[in-house]
Amino acid sequence: MRSFLTTNHDELLARCKLKVAQRPRRAATGAQLAHGLPMFLNQLTRTLAAEANDDPEAGIRISGPTGGDAMALSEIGVSAAAHGKELLDLGYTVDQVVHDYGDLCQAITDLAFERDAPFAVAEFRTLNRCLDNAIADAVTEFSHQRDSQISLQQLADEKQRLGFLVHELRNSLGTATLAVRALELGNMAIGGATGAILKRSLSTLGLLIGRAIAEVRDEAPDPRQTFSVAAFIADAAGMARLDALAGTATLKVGSVDPLLTVKADRVLLHAALANLLQNAFKFTHAGSVVTLSAHAFGEHVRIDVEDHCGGLPSDGVARMFVPFKKNTDARAGLGLGLSIARQSVEADLGSLTVRDVPGSGCVFTISLPRYSLQ
Repeated sequence: MRSFLTTNHDELLARCKLKVAQRPRRAATGAQLAHGLPMFLNQLTRTLAAEANDDPEAGIRISGPTGGDAMALSEIGVSAAAHGKELLDLGYTVDQVVHDYGDLCQAITDLAFERDAPFAVAEFRTLNRCLDNAIADAVTEFSHQRDSQISLQQLADEKQRLGFLVHELRNSLGTATLAVRALELGNMAIGGATGAILKRSLSTLGLLIGRAIAEVRDEAPDPRQTFSVAAFIADAAGMARLDALAGTATLKVGSVDPLLTVKADRVLLHAALANLLQNAFKFTHAGSVVTLSAHAFGEHVRIDVEDHCGGLPSDGVARMFVPFKKNTDARAGLGLGLSIARQSVEADLGSLTVRDVPGSGCVFTISLPRYSLQ
């Protein structure tokens, strides 16, 4: 077999590459393929040579004992593990790992049959041992790396979910604090408009905490409801006016068709719009106006928040919705809040986009499917 493999080395690899090319989405670089079948074929040939020279210890160092050795990988084990990791990096499943080595085994047996090249039983045993160890080590490393990636992704997801919850709780608490200050400074009754904003903020805090508990218990119901856009905009405007009072910009609210209706998670949609308004007041120029409006656009309802921040840097739009993104330019550093807002809107089958108005400001647009009250 050793002489057969040496003589037909290029032919065997060509057949393997042809089989690989026929499988969908299988595209590896030359460096990655070097850790796979070509290296395995050379190691198999060297193992056969060591055994032919009555040096079984050298053969074991190259290919490993029957059943493998988890404590000390052989040469085949090391290269097979690298090949398994590379297949994972390419986005393939574990069956691709097995197929790669199966292709070589099939190529050897097919070509041997065509060339009428008989092999000794001991040589077949060596071939099977090498294939068995290579597949086992490649699959083991593939699974280990995949499990590590899944674990890291789960940690990242949990971090993001916790960050989002904390962000929304902080926003509601901030609005409640502004309402309390306004009540104290103005010596106003709790039953007035500012008191209603305080109650609504505290209610939102309770809902967010309740939803988090229900999610942990896997008991979260569908939070979507159908509601009037005009009433929704009025509620958002009431809270936004507290931000306006705390700054130097004013709020302008356009009239809204009372028949406009959407179906959404009102709490999260309100939080998304509040994020947009808070950012607008934070970055708009002193003495300017932040505009809040809503209108029908075909089968959708669009809610616009327009500020006068002066416009965005060249890469501001691309970086704006990336969570936990640190930006040197303050106007592009809205990251977490806007990422939360976009996810909330998309959960209601809508979209959140931003349009830069150079030299003037930005227009953030929430677009949601339009519904009819029945």
